Amino acid sequence: MHSKEEKLSLLSDLIDLVRSDHAVNEREYRFIRAVARQMHVEEEELGKLFSSQRPRFVVPVTEPERILHFQRLLLVMNIDRGKNANEIYALKDVSLRMGLNPVAVDQVLRVMDSYPDRIVPPKVMIEIFRVHYN
Repeated sequence: MHSKEEKLSLLSDLIDLVRSDHAVNEREYRFIRAVARQMHVEEEELGKLFSSQRPRFVVPVTEPERILHFQRLLLVMNIDRGKNANEIYALKDVSLRMGLNPVAVDQVLRVMDSYPDRIVPPKVMIEIFRVHYN
């Protein structure tokens, strides 16, 4: 699985994204907490991420892990049912730092509005990235 450093970095990306336009609301916090539990990060460690300095940025090792992290970022961005320029900028910044194809990222952002609750199905997202990497 992921190293502790990688898990904390991924969670920090989620926190940074939700903070890019406002304070973290309850739904966003619950989502981030659920992701932390899924990654076996203790509540105390998660609390430190919300209150202290960001850990070193760690890029997920494999392409599927990067796409999964991008999907989580999209989900947390859409929790409040809105997207703004700051959130889009933050999402694109993390995506570039992870080495994701910017054309694929832009395409996902374009198509997400055509899905209920703007949730792009995993198969669709994977296909978008696959097309841009072949």
